[in-house]
Amino acid sequence: TVDAIQEIICNLRAQGISILITDHQVRETLQVTDRSYVIRAGKVLCHGTPQEVIANPEARKHYFGEDMQLS
Repeated sequence: TVDAIQEIICNLRAQGISILITDHQVRETLQVTDRSYVIRAGKVLCHGTPQEVIANPEARKHYFGEDMQLS
């Protein structure tokens, strides 16, 4: 389940293990990341903390929509 995967990711992070996640489940993925990157047409559109990425106007326009918020 999503919850089980999030728990595994949090446990790895607590151990100091870095991981790379590629996923289309944006809301769930951003809840467990320290830094995120949005890639569009093979180039980094924006990067930063989940809050910074969600606040990026271009990322909102192309990926998240205007109503996207972290829960």
